[in-house]
Amino acid sequence: MASSLKEQREGPGAGSLRLVLRHAETQPGALALKDDEESLTYGELSERVAAVASGLAAMGVGPGDRVATLLPNSAAFVVAALGCLWVGAPFIPLSLEDPPARVERVLSDCDPKLVIVRGGQPSPSLAPPGVTAGQFVDIAGVLARAGDVPLMSGDPERDAYMIYTSGTTGAPKAVRAPERALVSAALAAAGGFGLDRSTRSLCVSSFHFDGSYGTIFPTLMTGGSLVIPKREDLLYLRGVFRVLLDDGITHTAFSPSYLRLLLSSSKLPALARSGLKTLGLGGEECLALDVARLWEVLPDLRVFNRYGPTEATIAVTTYEVSRADVASGRIPIGPPHEGARFYLVDDHGKVVEGAGTTAELCIAGDQLMSGYWGDEPYTSEMLRDDIIPGETVYKTGDLVLRDGAGSYFYAGRLDDVVKRNSVRISLTEVALALRRVEGVTAATCVLTDLDGRTGIAGFVEAPIDLTEQVLLDAVSEYLPAAMLPDEVFVVPTLPMTTSGKVDGARLRAEVGRKSP
Repeated sequence: MASSLKEQREGPGAGSLRLVLRHAETQPGALALKDDEESLTYGELSERVAAVASGLAAMGVGPGDRVATLLPNSAAFVVAALGCLWVGAPFIPLSLEDPPARVERVLSDCDPKLVIVRGGQPSPSLAPPGVTAGQFVDIAGVLARAGDVPLMSGDPERDAYMIYTSGTTGAPKAVRAPERALVSAALAAAGGFGLDRSTRSLCVSSFHFDGSYGTIFPTLMTGGSLVIPKREDLLYLRGVFRVLLDDGITHTAFSPSYLRLLLSSSKLPALARSGLKTLGLGGEECLALDVARLWEVLPDLRVFNRYGPTEATIAVTTYEVSRADVASGRIPIGPPHEGARFYLVDDHGKVVEGAGTTAELCIAGDQLMSGYWGDEPYTSEMLRDDIIPGETVYKTGDLVLRDGAGSYFYAGRLDDVVKRNSVRISLTEVALALRRVEGVTAATCVLTDLDGRTGIAGFVEAPIDLTEQVLLDAVSEYLPAAMLPDEVFVVPTLPMTTSGKVDGARLRAEVGRKSP
């Protein structure tokens, strides 16, 4: 398998788009993807992507230009993203559910050549200074442009896409994912899961999160079929079980939190009638109790724990959970993918060689990002070449334990950036959003335990008549729903430690006293 993956990553036609379009020649009539409106075979997908690429080129988009997408989970999004790859333009997925202020901020930052939408022009208010309303184009209009455009060569260092994550500075940060990283991550996942042409994958994650690309690209690169359900089917669990059964789903991936929702459903026994063979879990800690409960219904299901920051492209491990792992109550994150390397580094910047020590995980290898868009100082701070001789590593901020058997276990964070429901959240960004609310003089956030789920509690210094609901309504203008705090408390003053820092321990105790 190792040599095979290496050949696929580095051989002729190894670009991400070429690995998808090759199936248009070998199985043009096979189903590539479907949503609730249309189905496309690999032959039709190739033609549609070529048409989008032609339209983009006719509109002046070329290598290195950025193209933003404001599209729902849909076949249209996949086609638009692949069309961008064709002309060498990194695509930037944005969420239709994000507050307009956040969308405006992102568009101002990335300065896209075009913003692809569907179903008419969005409100001109979404066009910030420097991005005109004329740059918003309906994907139907892109498809209508005639002409030919050559397929760009697969430059491994060219950016494939940019993902905006929650930034520790309080502003969204754009992670630049190069072709080499996308190809390496997707092929490693496909190999780990064992995907092939018979695979039917269900997309669950929102497409503006890079976790979704861990389903999209591995499936299409191996010639499988991608099923994109309606959002309603994901929100109402009855629809999820129906899709799993009716569409013959064999593979899917989502967060452990979403798994817990499925496990709580009265429809759970229906899984026993499904053809589900493999499940990837990622974005949060994988709990042994949840896997054990799932195996009671589907005992032959292969479950994989996936780990990786956005800066290391989608996920950098694909570890198959064993019965022994579940029995022990601790599930490893697994070894790194082929082409990636792990180093544990202590507080003094020294590599930890032995077992049994918890230290910061640093990642090197093919899956590393190019950097952060427009922020070279921060890129230099996070991508370091002064820690491991001859290596560039990404400092994850994640604490990891390596045991005597060489297994890696997640052990927490060095800073305040966490993942919840596959969404990376900076407590700093949440606190800054609270601080923007009129009447608030200071704000901070702490993590809490909500019955085994990661919770976020906000604390603000403000007049006592400023209620929790008023604060939540106000902060929702700046943050997407997935980043909103679970609770907000108004306090006369924020408690401080003797070193002059906010006393997080006292605040967490305050949550315990005030929570029902």
